[in-house]
This record gives sequence, C-alpha cells and structure tokens, in this order.
Amino acid sequence: MRTALSLMLSCALANPVSALGCARDAMLVFDGSASMAEVGYDPNAPTRIDEARAALRQAMPRIAPVRRVGLLTYGPGGADSCGGIALQFAPRADAGEAVVGAVEGLRPGGLTPLAESVAAAVEVLGHEGIVVLVTDGNETCGGRPCALGAGLAAERPGITVHVIGFRVTYDPFSWNSPEAEGYDGKTVAKCLSDRTGGLYVDTQTVEELAEALEVTLGCTVVGRGPERGVRGAG
Repeated sequence: MRTALSLMLSCALANPVSALGCARDAMLVFDGSASMAEVGYDPNAPTRIDEARAALRQAMPRIAPVRRVGLLTYGPGGADSCGGIALQFAPRADAGEAVVGAVEGLRPGGLTPLAESVAAAVEVLGHEGIVVLVTDGNETCGGRPCALGAGLAAERPGITVHVIGFRVTYDPFSWNSPEAEGYDGKTVAKCLSDRTGGLYVDTQTVEELAEALEVTLGCTVVGRGPERGVRGAG
C-alpha cells in the first residue's frame, strides 16, 4: 500500500516534463559527509548512513530496471574537508548493485560541498537529465546553491534537480554558506529544486527515503489505470 508521502510525490510529479517517461538519464548525488555517521538523540539508533544504505537497498532494485543512473558522492576528502567529491560512475543501465555497493563502501567524513557536487553531476549529464541530491544538511564549503539553481534554469532548462533532505539538522558549519541566512528551507539546497522545477522532500525514516528515491528516480504510475501511462520524474 502506498503511503501519503508516496501519493503526494506522485501527484507533484504529474507535470508536462513527465511525458518523457524514464528516458532521461539521472545522477544520484549522495551525502557522505561526517554528519552522516551521527545517530541523533538515541545513541543506540542506526547512523544516518546506515539508514540511507537500507533505503537504497529497498529502492534501487525497482529503479535500476527503468532508468539509467549514475552516482556521485561527496564527503571524505582527506586533508581537504571540502575536496571529497567523487564521480563513482556515469549513468548506466541496471546500476542498482553498483549504487548500493559504492555507498556501502563509503566512510563518512568531511564537510558538505552541495553546490560544487551538483554542478559536477550536471557536467556529467550535459544539458538534459535529472539530478537527485540526498543530503542531511546545509552547504558548508562556501558554495552558492541558489545561484547555481538560477543559472541552471537559465542556461540548462533540460536539467531538473530534486532534493531529498534526510533527517536534516542544523549544521554548525552552515555559517560558511553565503546564501543560508534568511532562507526559509531547512537546507539551502532547497534553492536547487525550487529554481529548476524539481521537488524538495523532507524525509525522516528509511521508508520515506526509499519512497522519495523511487518517485524521483523511477517511473510512477499516476491516474486510475494503465491508459494514463507511466509518469515519473521525467
């Protein structure tokens, strides 16, 4: 049975872009920063990255058969806490196991270069495709997600950025985001989805994250019957 979150996402994505079905390639940008190793208030709870891995294990087997997906991660960067942006692989068919395997091997560390990571993913896609950013926090490396989103809307209208906030919390390093002050979203990354026609989805549980991944990356059936077609994130 589909949850209220899943139904809301499905309806939100029923727009003209969806007519492309799952033809557009996608890049998943995954947060591997140090905060993903945190557990929150309960010291016995799973870490954020453990829960995100569980969500990927649920979602990717249903996503991979219908869309070419690539993976870019950020976080562990050695001496440079903002330098850990890594293109794992470009979009390819049946990427489920590769996505899960790469994230299973990720050891969180470093800060959160949201804008630079999304820009790198866009360069892989070119002028057409979907970026799905999964993050638990704010830009902390001096990047400008809002300016990037505006630039993409003007120069690459074929790019859509969806942002999935996963257990987003206040980041003490967010002072290093020149656009964060006064922004009304939990994370300044919301600018990216707002300005490119994508969705910002706040998720708190494994199930919610898995649903958000499936709807933004997969093909979602919208309507009462198969005659309405398959629609998803475009």
